[in-house]
Amino acid sequence: MSGPTYDRKEQFQQIQSGLLPGEQIIAVYDAIGTGTGFIGLTDRRVIIQDRSFVGKRYAITSIPYSKVTSVSVVSNKHWGGSFFSTGAIAVHVGTHTYEVEFRGAEKSHHVHNVILHHIS
Repeated sequence: MSGPTYDRKEQFQQIQSGLLPGEQIIAVYDAIGTGTGFIGLTDRRVIIQDRSFVGKRYAITSIPYSKVTSVSVVSNKHWGGSFFSTGAIAVHVGTHTYEVEFRGAEKSHHVHNVILHHIS
């Protein structure tokens, strides 16, 4: 195992600073579009930075895998192996859905697979 995957060191360090004892980071990916700053995956939870609050405030939301009801890959193309430049996932927690969009479909597939592994 080569260690955690991440796009931006400052986001990785932000997640790292809030880890619980023994918790391990799997990946931290930068998000594009409005609202979400990044998503972090640990061996215990999903961590989403939400920048959609009024007044340039943001929240770091921790979602234990046990609270995730489902996860979806959202794409502008079909699964048939064709290339697409962006990908998104939707994490469903009760009645709330967090949507995170990435540069590159491989990141959305990785996030989807990690969450699916932990909730199934």
